[in-house]
Amino acid sequence: MQLFEQKKDKDKQQESSSVKDEEGSAQLVNKNGFISVLKNLNFLKLWLGQVFSQLADKIYLVLMIAIISNDFHRDGETISSWVSAIMIAFTIPAILFGSLAGVYVDRWSKKLVLVISNLGRGLLVFTIPFFIDQEGLRGGWFNLPWKFWLLLLITFLVSTLTQFFAPAEQSSIPLIVRKNNLLAANSLYTTTMMVMLIIGFAIGNPLLELVSAWGNSFSFSYGRELLVGGGYTLAGLILIVVNTKEREQDRQTQENHVFEDIKDGLIYLQKNHRVRNALFQLIILFSIFAALAVLAVSVAEKIPGIEAEEFGYLLAAAGVGIAMGAAFVTQQGKFISHGKLSFYGSMGMAIALMGLSFSTGNLAIALLMIAIVGGFAALVGVPMQTTIQAETPPDMRGKVFGLQNNAVNIALSLPLALAGVAETWLGLQGVLAILALSSVGGGILTSLLTLKK
Repeated sequence: MQLFEQKKDKDKQQESSSVKDEEGSAQLVNKNGFISVLKNLNFLKLWLGQVFSQLADKIYLVLMIAIISNDFHRDGETISSWVSAIMIAFTIPAILFGSLAGVYVDRWSKKLVLVISNLGRGLLVFTIPFFIDQEGLRGGWFNLPWKFWLLLLITFLVSTLTQFFAPAEQSSIPLIVRKNNLLAANSLYTTTMMVMLIIGFAIGNPLLELVSAWGNSFSFSYGRELLVGGGYTLAGLILIVVNTKEREQDRQTQENHVFEDIKDGLIYLQKNHRVRNALFQLIILFSIFAALAVLAVSVAEKIPGIEAEEFGYLLAAAGVGIAMGAAFVTQQGKFISHGKLSFYGSMGMAIALMGLSFSTGNLAIALLMIAIVGGFAALVGVPMQTTIQAETPPDMRGKVFGLQNNAVNIALSLPLALAGVAETWLGLQGVLAILALSSVGGGILTSLLTLKK
């Protein structure tokens, strides 16, 4: 609480200036857009680290399902209970440690956190074959073999390290990138995050099968673990050469109790309505996309000309739309306020989701609708992420981004768990209509809150 009081005057001045910045946002983005920000070698390295790290994160879950199918699942029984246990082990750290990790990111060297969190995850994945092939681990607990418990532990630890990587990366971007390029940098960051969320699961299984076949041709049976662990390791090695330009004053030097720091972060969100509303919009956005990733299989099943297992085409269309929307925001966002961009994006997503619900009879139209959903999603995600970064003081960013990741991860888990059940009761069109209404509601509520302030 004391830490927050010391910053109150500075935060008020920053919020006042940031309002002026958004009103005059034409000065915040270079004409060169993506090209300008990619010329920043430190940002380029940070972004490449993000690509390999997040792709490895998504393929890791696919790897776990493949291991379960080959080593634990038996004919005649459902695989869902095994997979659910892995998903729970992957989700719990996000709920328990997301905010705590953000507190420590504010205190520690961000570059050190970025490197160790990736190299640590790579090392954990490399240990998996030693446990799976360990014949002495017989017996178990709660009808689960010890090998599987060790797999759950590794998953838990991998996810825990992920909680440190995310806020450290988000906090590093404003340190590396000039403010006039921050919108372009966040376009790349948000696009990468959303595209990895969507296509990571789609390409994971084919990629693992390809690597496994390649390994078998050389009598090497651990190609899958090498691929995933190598992704994390490569990310860590790339991040070693990043200069985050972090100064001592960019860290929190006063070490309060961790829960006091979390409280300071919550108080900051309560006081700064623009950051709070941006966070609210991101939660809704990622909830919609998590549900859409689950529903993509059912959408593909209903479309003539493709099979259910080819749902990756639909997810790829969303990725293309996100990239196009992010490019638009980078070039045109300088002329439109962040609040208006988010509102237009929410309304556009809602219209496209309703269009998708009536387009399952035609592949081309369905692909177009999903691409439009992705394009308008970028209008929400990019400016809202930029707002949070631009308006949060350097020594508060870890706490705020930790709270953001905590909230987003919780929001992601609910649609992943409930989307399939909701489709059973309401049908595909009914669930898509609910997602559309959620998008409309989020856009309207955020606009009302912004106008109220």
